[in-house]
Amino acid sequence: MLVSVVKPNRITRLLQVSIMLVGAFFSINSTAHPHSWVDMKTEIQGDGDHITGFKMSWEFDAMTSAYMLDGEDLSVENKAQALQDLADSIMQNMTTNHYLTYFYEAGMPIKYALAEKGSLAQDKLKARLDFYLPLKEPLILSNKTLKLLIYDPSYYVDMSWPAKNAIQLSPKLARYCKLSVIDAKPTSEQMAYVMSLPVDSSRDDALGELFTQTAIINCQPSQI
Repeated sequence: MLVSVVKPNRITRLLQVSIMLVGAFFSINSTAHPHSWVDMKTEIQGDGDHITGFKMSWEFDAMTSAYMLDGEDLSVENKAQALQDLADSIMQNMTTNHYLTYFYEAGMPIKYALAEKGSLAQDKLKARLDFYLPLKEPLILSNKTLKLLIYDPSYYVDMSWPAKNAIQLSPKLARYCKLSVIDAKPTSEQMAYVMSLPVDSSRDDALGELFTQTAIINCQPSQI
């Protein structure tokens, strides 16, 4: 395990990063609520018969990236291993929170297998997490409406597809399915509630879904 080979100060920081990634991406200091932004790219993978999983790429804002990488040995000879160790820790801890990814068929949640190919890269001031999230069982295409949402339940993190092409169907799947994205439309009352929250308020895990985009997938499977 990673704990047996790293120094105590790095263990503490990795735990803090894990808390950020499976909760709110913010410091464990309860007296402050910094906000983080994640620009996502998602490819929904499959063919004319099944959806098989999601290829993910999450780019963090510069401040969150700096926090994640603080204390890492990013020297030329050690950078690759340090980034991979951090990626492994993040991926392991995200298993407890569904990888912040929620996929439904006709309102019923679809289960995942363990994520694969997790890696962390640094591009100038920003860090990017790449991974593949396979479904536990390939989902047979049907006429049922599919919905995909990726969000932090607490609303402390803005996770979004920033452009139309940031979420796509794989080329094979695009022959049988159509994709659209619906932006969040919180009510004025919900917005007022969020704006009224004091900086030391407790997490409200009912907020995230209200402020997230929803990808809608409609398919015409090849068997029909």
